[in-house]
Amino acid sequence: MKINRSLYYLFILTLAVTICACGNKSSEETAEEDHHEEASNTVELTQGQFDNAGITLGQIERRQISGTIKVNGVLDVPPQNLVSISAPMGGFLRSTDLLQGARVRKGQIIAKIENLDFIQLQQDFLDAQAQVDLAKADYERQQQLASENVNSAKVLQQAKSAFTSAQAKYSGLTEKLKVLSINATEVTATKISSTINLYSPITGYVTQVNANIGKFVNPTDVIFEIVDTEHLHAELIVFEKDVPKLKIGQKVRFTLANETKDRMATVYLIGREISADRTIQIHCHIDVEDKELLPGMYLKASVETGGAEVPSLPDEAIIDFQGEKYVFVATEAKHTESDEGTEESEKKEKPANEEHHETAPGQHFEMIPVKIGNSELGYTEVTLPENFDPKAQIAVKGAYALLSKMKNSEEEGVHGH
Repeated sequence: MKINRSLYYLFILTLAVTICACGNKSSEETAEEDHHEEASNTVELTQGQFDNAGITLGQIERRQISGTIKVNGVLDVPPQNLVSISAPMGGFLRSTDLLQGARVRKGQIIAKIENLDFIQLQQDFLDAQAQVDLAKADYERQQQLASENVNSAKVLQQAKSAFTSAQAKYSGLTEKLKVLSINATEVTATKISSTINLYSPITGYVTQVNANIGKFVNPTDVIFEIVDTEHLHAELIVFEKDVPKLKIGQKVRFTLANETKDRMATVYLIGREISADRTIQIHCHIDVEDKELLPGMYLKASVETGGAEVPSLPDEAIIDFQGEKYVFVATEAKHTESDEGTEESEKKEKPANEEHHETAPGQHFEMIPVKIGNSELGYTEVTLPENFDPKAQIAVKGAYALLSKMKNSEEEGVHGH
């Protein structure tokens, strides 16, 4: 029994020592992890590393940076520059040479339409013309008789009414012929045609051909579409929240698909109705016309809404890390008590004749988050933490070298543990 009791006490003692050792180790590891997390946003460079990294320090500057609104849109043409061609009375398409992309001139014959109704219309016109001549002669005769008191006033009024009615019919048929592009003065009893010509009302390019020879087209059918590309404009879609920033006359920079150079335009009209998707359209005139552009081309644009002096930094000073924006600020070196003890012991161990090199000021950096705004000419608007010192030194060049050094130091610390 004594032996068993002794073994029991020895087991309890061993277990207690083990638990204490594990607890101390866990506390030390936790402290090391906390210290590592605190230092994860800082980096320290030697003088040599600082010089080799090409780091340049600077301060926050107040610069005038123009605000912009990012929008999308398309190239379009004014209504007067896009024409749909139809046959006013319908008919069979007898001839055309048009193909998509073909260039046509204003007044050029683009197609011939045939319809038997054209014959009847011209016959009616000639009849109306004859009736006008007859009614006019009768009216003049009745006027002469009335002046001699030979006829009654009623007969004169009937002659006048017949003459007026014949004139109205004749004028109406003349206008119908004009719509069909038939010259009324050329229509005679021996010159009646079953076909009419379709003419291009503008100079431009054919964008649609919707019929073939022999096909019957109705008056509502669009046979051709012709567009004049000399006066294209940009139609932009702007969200409701950005509408108050818009003004007529603002400049617009835009690029087309597969283009790298910017083109310029000017806001000419601002829509007055908000659509169901909470957007409006703005109409912009292109500063330099380009006949090679086509309606419907997709574009990305920036509307310049004016400038204001804002805190800003060079673009090189701002780094993108894990989806957030940061800058590196020069800070004083921070040492813990253990670090100071280590440094004192190292000083004692060093020979008296060995020179001690201390880290120069400005070579300790802390990575702090920032918010960015508009960018222009290599500078970007930044919003810094509330307690940030505006006179603090910031790495305006070499920021990514500092980030690389910081991440390498973290990896070495992890492997060292």
